[in-house]
Amino acid sequence: MPAPHAAVVRSLAALRIALSHYIANGLSVALGLLLISAGVHAWLGALAGAAAAVGVIVTAPPDLPGPRRGKFLQMLPAPLIGIPLFFAVQMLHAAPIRLGLVLVPATFLAFMAMAWGKRGIPIAIAVMFSMIFSMATPTPDGLAQAVERTLLFALGAALYVVYAVLANLALNGRYRVQAMADVLLSLSALMRTEASQFSSRDESGDVREVPASLLGGLLRQQAALADQLQATRDIVLESPRTAYRQRLAGMLIVVLEMRDQLLASELDLEALQSNPAHATALMEMRRVLEALADDVAALADAMLLGRTPGRVPNRRPQLSAIHVATDALSLHAQPGPNAAMLARGLASRIGHINDEVLRLVAMARAETAPNLAVVRANWQMFVSPTDWSWRPLLTLWRWDAPPLRHAIRASLAIAAGYGIALLLPWGSHDYWILLTIVVVLRGSLSQTLERRNSRVAGTLLGCVFAVALLSAHPSALGMLVASVVAQAIAHGFAVRRYLITSVAATVLGLVQAHLLNVGAAPTFALFERLADTLIGATVAWAFCYVLPSWERSQIPSLVSRVLEAQARHARLALGLGQLHAVDTSPELAWRLARKEAFDSLSALVQATQRSLSEPRAVRPPIAPLEHLQAHSYQLLAQLSAVKSMLVLRRDRLTTAEIEGPLERTAARIEALIGSAPIAGTHMPASPPATTLAGPIPLPDPFDNDISPWLLRRLDLATAISSQLRDDAARILQSLDDPDAVDTPHSSTATLKGPLER
Repeated sequence: MPAPHAAVVRSLAALRIALSHYIANGLSVALGLLLISAGVHAWLGALAGAAAAVGVIVTAPPDLPGPRRGKFLQMLPAPLIGIPLFFAVQMLHAAPIRLGLVLVPATFLAFMAMAWGKRGIPIAIAVMFSMIFSMATPTPDGLAQAVERTLLFALGAALYVVYAVLANLALNGRYRVQAMADVLLSLSALMRTEASQFSSRDESGDVREVPASLLGGLLRQQAALADQLQATRDIVLESPRTAYRQRLAGMLIVVLEMRDQLLASELDLEALQSNPAHATALMEMRRVLEALADDVAALADAMLLGRTPGRVPNRRPQLSAIHVATDALSLHAQPGPNAAMLARGLASRIGHINDEVLRLVAMARAETAPNLAVVRANWQMFVSPTDWSWRPLLTLWRWDAPPLRHAIRASLAIAAGYGIALLLPWGSHDYWILLTIVVVLRGSLSQTLERRNSRVAGTLLGCVFAVALLSAHPSALGMLVASVVAQAIAHGFAVRRYLITSVAATVLGLVQAHLLNVGAAPTFALFERLADTLIGATVAWAFCYVLPSWERSQIPSLVSRVLEAQARHARLALGLGQLHAVDTSPELAWRLARKEAFDSLSALVQATQRSLSEPRAVRPPIAPLEHLQAHSYQLLAQLSAVKSMLVLRRDRLTTAEIEGPLERTAARIEALIGSAPIAGTHMPASPPATTLAGPIPLPDPFDNDISPWLLRRLDLATAISSQLRDDAARILQSLDDPDAVDTPHSSTATLKGPLER
């Protein structure tokens, strides 16, 4: 099948973005801005409409796709905090020193909202916007004008809160479909990355670099997918009372199962790649996996376009026909499973992915009903809380708490930026420096650097567009349309690509400033905004090094969390109760444990990735961290394979043969990683006693009892757990003693051992 033309691929990608829930949300925000600003403009005049539009823009950041429940409480804090601060800035316009004394502590309080994590970030940004946009207005003539502007600002904010709740209610059904389709597209991309591993490698070539690089990409994709899945759970699993919502929720459950099957599809792959004679079988498996990825992507596209997806072929016959010939010499050359059976096992595991794709499409076509018991359990247990609690704030008052340090850092950065702005000849537009600091400064150096570069480039382009627009002297309607379009783009791409958001936000900010400052000269704005942006970005970057929260300080707790999550997941995945009750409480507990195992590993992968931008002297030990992540990933793969056998192939297991090994393996893994190792202790390199007494022949998994396959997985899981604890001990030792140097070794060589035996 010929590869699609590059232009077709780009067009399809653009269409998928245009139909995503991010863009739908951006358009919804823009429509709210249009309706409210135009309505107030028609009612009270142009200046009143501009002031109300500021209230909308400030209130909009927390308006993101989410569940209906709790939407009002998510939108309420920003205007409640922002309105008094807007008024305070209005009253202190002519008193820069006193204004600074309000800005700095208010910044500290605003950034403390980040204690609530992703829910708190847009609220902190919105609160800061309320003060900064208040600074952008001309100095009020007196108390009456300050009160009038604040009331108009509050009117826009209040109307938008009501609008956001109603719009989210109206769009909830569409958000469910779009979020589900977005997850399917990410899953399809992950399947393609997995498929790229199915290629033969010449033994004489250097095989060390490619797998390590590919594994790093897989880990990053898995981490991104874990975050995306949680956001989708919150929308799709909320009140699945109708048949269509239940099908979407059931499809999400299937996606979670497919993630496990993808993990298991990597097992034994390295042993087959080493022999060129296996290339044909590997290429056939790769084609099947890529075809399945195409099926998933086609399903996502059909959902985005509102079409009924087409049926997909069952590729199990194609997989069952895959064989690898093994001659007698190679059969006795190495102990352990032969290549023929490893290939059959690999094809069988890809067959499980095929089965899940068939289930997905059947559910989307309403030909198969979801498991309502599992859907209800996930609805109750797997969605994020929507109420506000004081607990996150109460736990922050430790000097090493990252949100507290970030709030102090942001306050000092705003103080420095404001002081610089007062000294500049264009100090009447000092708010642009502060705006740049707010949008650039992040909790980690890597995120700040990324934002800094995008902000500078985006401001340059945005200034050019804005000056061109303002130089044409558009009408009030034209300015309103420009603001609405800029708001839609800025909000829609805030998560996807900040560079585009920065361009649109610059246009929006300059147009709003022009509306609030009638008669401003657009020609000077270009050079002024660029200078302000460079100053603000430099200040934000410099203050990353003030009270820094280096990732190194978070690594011990993240490593401990990963080990505990892996141990709990192993204990529940290998629990004997599931042999008798798959869909009741043992299954629910295992699903919770699986979620935490993926989430904890995702947090560690992201922290390690962020640390690569930090100064070399404060970086955590990267190589041991990569080993721990890889071994955690492989342990999840082994346990996923075991779980699949217990759930999907129980009719081919001999219960008497596996109950004892399951119990012993769970106990061994618990003993190895159930608690964090003590730094500096030496862990033995050799694995503990394993399940298998020695190599035994493996039967064909398509036709025979698969208990030997399960016992082999238990054996490998125990060995990987030993390596996992060794990795953790090495990490903690390196953190305690930065001069300690591990013996260098190839990560790929280390990781291949337990998977090839």
